[in-house]
Amino acid sequence: MENIFGFNSKLLGISYKAEERVEDQFKYIDNIVLKNEEKVLNSFIKNKVSENSFNTTTGYGYDDIGRDMIDKVYSDIFRTEDALVRHNFVNGTHALSTALFGVLRPGDSMISITGNPYDTLEEVIGIRGDKNNGSLIDFGIHYDQLDLLKDGTVDIENLKIRVKDKNVVYIQRSRGYSDRPSLSIETLEYIIQIIKLENSSTIIIVDNCYGEFAEDREPSEVGADIVVGSLIKNPGGGICDTGGYIVGKKNLIELCSYRLTSVGIGKEVGCTIGQNKKILMGLFLSPSVVGNALKVAVFTSSFYDLLGFKTYPSFNERRTDIITCIQLGKEEMLIKFCEGIQELSPIDSFLKPEPWDMPGYNYKVIMACGSFTSGASIEISADAPLKPPYCVWVQGGLTYNTGKFAIINSAKKIYDN
Repeated sequence: MENIFGFNSKLLGISYKAEERVEDQFKYIDNIVLKNEEKVLNSFIKNKVSENSFNTTTGYGYDDIGRDMIDKVYSDIFRTEDALVRHNFVNGTHALSTALFGVLRPGDSMISITGNPYDTLEEVIGIRGDKNNGSLIDFGIHYDQLDLLKDGTVDIENLKIRVKDKNVVYIQRSRGYSDRPSLSIETLEYIIQIIKLENSSTIIIVDNCYGEFAEDREPSEVGADIVVGSLIKNPGGGICDTGGYIVGKKNLIELCSYRLTSVGIGKEVGCTIGQNKKILMGLFLSPSVVGNALKVAVFTSSFYDLLGFKTYPSFNERRTDIITCIQLGKEEMLIKFCEGIQELSPIDSFLKPEPWDMPGYNYKVIMACGSFTSGASIEISADAPLKPPYCVWVQGGLTYNTGKFAIINSAKKIYDN
């Protein structure tokens, strides 16, 4: 590495020490990968996935065997009644928007119990952006928000009161652009049990982005009614070109499908134009790829901790998603960090990331993502809003070593400048 990428002996020495102290974490991750690969393989065998599932359709896509098989496999792996997995979900926000609009009606109320929703959902809900733009609030949905406690955890006592009259409870599993802890499955199980005791009829929707296969259970296995995610993150395994998924109760999935296509048509149509094989292969590879991303995340925390920076979570905490946050403290260090990631990415390594007004955000964002699929967060990437305290959020890594190289290079870029 020193000869090829120009890493000095001091940075390499720190990287070796960073790896030494996370050996137990890596063993734990290997065990998670083992359990999830067993679950995924069993589902492929049980549902008799065949080469016919790779066949493509055009036009209306009636009787698309592969499309229906993908729904069955996802439903089985996530332990739900049904699934809606489609390449024409443009991103995770689109899938979440489809789910929310699918199950909410004018006059209904929803509450986010994990504080501010992710930035791109703010305009979907209507708490930011123009009026009369077709947001949930514009359609007469009432929005409520339960802020997190100072330690970043859910306010359980207020939760018990605030969910009693809500039609939908929205939970964001991952941290988004914050330093709060992501939610473990164990924590989600506890929260969901409390919600159901207080309001058994409410629909619990979990944004599962960045969390799939990070543990050996999913939110749908502990009581979530709907679970939503993106195929260019964890479950796409670095193979999917685009897409998203919604899994959950059958009647709710039907309502979501009506929102995606039209009422009365739902899941029965939608050509797959050659995407079935990629979706299935990506799902099959996903547990292993997520395991690599988790190891990159743990290494990142350990490495930057040794360099003297605050990292969230710390290197010795159990991971519940693939994201690591590093507080860099200065704008120029943040930009150099992202340049370092980009320089050691397999695609577009010669480009220099620059802050820009990314759609859905109300501040400039810088993103490093030299990926095979544009914007794929399961591949090594880093992004951040340009605002104090200048934290960067790192995720992904199709392979552990290439992810590690990029992280070391980010430090080299900072210290060289």
